[in-house]
Amino acid sequence: MKFRFPILIIDEDYRSENTSGLGIRALAEAMEGEGAEVIGATSYGDLSQFAQQQSRASAFILSIDDEEVMSSDEEEGPAIGKLREFIQEIRFKNNDIPIFLYGETRTSAHIPNDILRELHGFIHMFEDTPEFVARHILREARSYTDGLAPPFFRALLDYARDGSYSWHCPGHSGGVAFLKSPVGQMFHQFFGENMLRADVCNAVEELGQLLDHTGPVAASERNAARIFNADHCFFVTNGTSTSNKMVWHSTVASGDIVVVDRNCHKSILHSIIMTGAVPVFLTPKRNHFGLIGPIPLEEFLPENIQKKIDANPFARAVQEANPGRKPRILTITQSTYDGIVYNVEMLEELLDGKIGTLHFDEAWLPHATFHDFYRNMHAIGRDRPRCEESMVFATHSTHKLLAGISQASQILVKEPKNQKLDRHIFNEAYLMHTSTSPQYAIIASCDVAAAMMEPPGGTALVEESILEALNFRRAMRKVDAEWGDDWWFQVWGPDEIPEHGIGEQSDWILKADDEWHGFGHLADGFNMLDPIKGTVITPGLNLHGQFAETGIPASIVTRYLAEHGVIVEKAGLYSFFIMFTIGITKGRWNTLVSALQQFKDDYDKNLPMWKILPEFAAKFPKYESVGLRDLSHAIHDTYKQSDIARVTTEMYLSEITPAMLPYVAYDKMTHREIDRVEIDDLLGRVTAVLLTPYPPGIPLLIPGECFNQTIIEYLQFARKFNERFPGFETDIHGLVTETVNGVRKYHVDCIRTKPDQELEQNTASAVKNLVATN
Repeated sequence: MKFRFPILIIDEDYRSENTSGLGIRALAEAMEGEGAEVIGATSYGDLSQFAQQQSRASAFILSIDDEEVMSSDEEEGPAIGKLREFIQEIRFKNNDIPIFLYGETRTSAHIPNDILRELHGFIHMFEDTPEFVARHILREARSYTDGLAPPFFRALLDYARDGSYSWHCPGHSGGVAFLKSPVGQMFHQFFGENMLRADVCNAVEELGQLLDHTGPVAASERNAARIFNADHCFFVTNGTSTSNKMVWHSTVASGDIVVVDRNCHKSILHSIIMTGAVPVFLTPKRNHFGLIGPIPLEEFLPENIQKKIDANPFARAVQEANPGRKPRILTITQSTYDGIVYNVEMLEELLDGKIGTLHFDEAWLPHATFHDFYRNMHAIGRDRPRCEESMVFATHSTHKLLAGISQASQILVKEPKNQKLDRHIFNEAYLMHTSTSPQYAIIASCDVAAAMMEPPGGTALVEESILEALNFRRAMRKVDAEWGDDWWFQVWGPDEIPEHGIGEQSDWILKADDEWHGFGHLADGFNMLDPIKGTVITPGLNLHGQFAETGIPASIVTRYLAEHGVIVEKAGLYSFFIMFTIGITKGRWNTLVSALQQFKDDYDKNLPMWKILPEFAAKFPKYESVGLRDLSHAIHDTYKQSDIARVTTEMYLSEITPAMLPYVAYDKMTHREIDRVEIDDLLGRVTAVLLTPYPPGIPLLIPGECFNQTIIEYLQFARKFNERFPGFETDIHGLVTETVNGVRKYHVDCIRTKPDQELEQNTASAVKNLVATN
């Protein structure tokens, strides 16, 4: 198993026939004779581009005899020009890669101390044989590359290299089974030998156990905890949906009062159902673009949480039976889908000891701990204060913003001053939700993703993400300025952004008197927008919810982009969302800008759909001859006539009545004590399912809650819109679609209708059971 990490030589004489050129090529040939790959360059060129090679190289050899390198400084005397700049670029990202200087005339006496301390060696040509110098350099290079792999990945590499015969599952036996079938051959060639050899079961003792956190798995989790500055880290191979359930099942029991972000991920709502908890919800703000804002700071005040408990008949009954009992857990979404984050230190100061566990669902924020740009705006990290009483959990989707593969996730823990995590109890919940056959490639990606974020490399990666995101915003504003009065797309964010670099955190703090965010009054310093989360606004709707005469719904733009090879994260009515992860490059976002320019050109010309979206037009022939602009206006007019921006905002802010506990409603569904109710008859009915529109993928109702008129109005609009514009349907999980006698019907599964008195008795019975349990 050979990894490609060449040695990079930069010398202006590398291809010359002079003495210097002959000497450096002799050294290169000696290293190649030892099995190394060598790449020679004759100029520093673009320093930042060469510095990027630190991730691909095993060592740098830099000539100090080049005139390009040297500069003169009257105060310092002979000084290093581009060499200093180059080494600074390298060390900004990589503390460890070996750097050697060599020369014929100049010595270390010509090199300032700030450069010398970054070096692994100084080579004088012709004082030793090329073979000896080569072995010296290669020893350092091998030491560097041998130390790259973190604990679990190193053990997995050793196992795959070992060539042991497999008598355990999985049944493909290291990929051999695939070689016995033609289609299996295709599969094997696509994924490759190493991936399949590394797909093993937990019977391989030398790899350790994810289930009980032993061996190399445990070492890799401890390493990740160190890198993320946490007390504990647990890798999860089933995504952050599962990480959230593990946290809850290790903390929450039946009848516990829990405080939850109303716009949380559905895995939190599933946790409420599974644990039998009594939820009390905090409601975030929203703007008329449909973007989810922050929960106001005042909602977190203990006295206001108590008011919500008092207003909930189930929570009130539990607390009356158990005076002084505090809520068991608080879970908030950090950051929101649209990039809004909270000042965690303000929340901890407010709620430490008032709520037993503080859980931050940081699926979209694992990068924050590695850059001071996000100070105070994430749950666990370096130099963060420790709570006095409350345990702090953060759940990360390693695969979303870092370099994990799909379903890679992790749980971080920060213990309070007066309590330690009981790992045995926690692991019971962990075992409840993890697979006994975890995918070892996912574990390895968790291990490697953490190692990649070790400073300074991780800090540099995050800074690059922020810089690329800001450069995209600057490019979009430049295009807008050049179009003048003509229309163009906007990027949601502060009115003023720094002209160069990444600026300061204060540039992205949401201030109460700023109009750009549309969330109204906000507490000072409590929230910021993560600039790597980009929301592109399409024409047709303003922040006050007012429709323009014409407009371009985002669903049309994203359909166009998808057919031109650009896939976005999600789309709203007049916005779509993109993320500048550590994998985004200049080429990608410039391609997006170019595609948007092409969309504008095709829209302005009103080109027919068969010409610009042939795949879509072939699937939906009714649109073949329709112009892009005409179709945009037709959908826009439908939105405008239904005032859908108001409806989609109010439905998430409307008052929701709980009729029964979520787990009770779910039990009734599993026992089939339900009616399948048409949309027009839903008012006052109690849902048995999660009702979740996509986008934005945030549940409107959870089992046990009642339908109100605003939610019904939205469902009626979705029915009408889906019938009129196939291919642009609003997907609503929980809304059942059936065709009866050629007519399409829309239903929701609701708790079977009972007289009000019987429902009251059922509620009273549930409360009585809760009191008895607690």
